[in-house]
Amino acid sequence: MRLTTIAAGLIACLVTDVTATALTYKLDANEKACFYVDTKKDNEKIAFYFAVQSGGSFDVDYLVEGPNAKTILQGEKERQGDFVFTAQHAGEYSFCFNNEMSTFAEKLVDFDISVDNEERTAKLPSKQGTTPEQTSELEDSVYKISSQLSTISRNQKYFRTRENRNFSTVNSTEKRIVNFSMIQIGLVVCMGALQVFVVRFFFQGARKGYV
Repeated sequence: MRLTTIAAGLIACLVTDVTATALTYKLDANEKACFYVDTKKDNEKIAFYFAVQSGGSFDVDYLVEGPNAKTILQGEKERQGDFVFTAQHAGEYSFCFNNEMSTFAEKLVDFDISVDNEERTAKLPSKQGTTPEQTSELEDSVYKISSQLSTISRNQKYFRTRENRNFSTVNSTEKRIVNFSMIQIGLVVCMGALQVFVVRFFFQGARKGYV
């Protein structure tokens, strides 16, 4: 019971040291959208993940800049990305998505930005009956669980992105098949009407010649 209480206290301390933002944004054609995150200390760790869920060729341009407009990450026509970098200087960091390359296709972008201090600042609450060895083992276990949960979350986002893309591909293929079938039916009807017209023309011409 005491170990459970200590674990709950440690998790609560860890949560307070993490700032996360997860959004899904609809990026219109010829639009550039930027999102900003402030870091309060130097050498904080920033995790940045994005994935284009739908629209066009599932690609987008992105740009990450730090204080004084310093370029940190940049890419063109990328479908998704998963990055972790250290913010060496405290200040404002911008995360921009650019869809100016598209003239009419809008993009649905799912992204996640989290800020965490690299140092383990969380401290376990002291409880009677616990030794430093138990406290250290419990702390390591909690951090391992936190890392595994983060990995699972990113895998879920990856599979969600693939599912959306596959669904979009299937939907597009289905529409093309329906359109092709309708065109084929129209051609068959036109060919049948043309054949009937030609046959009637031949018979009418033969009757006139006979009379």
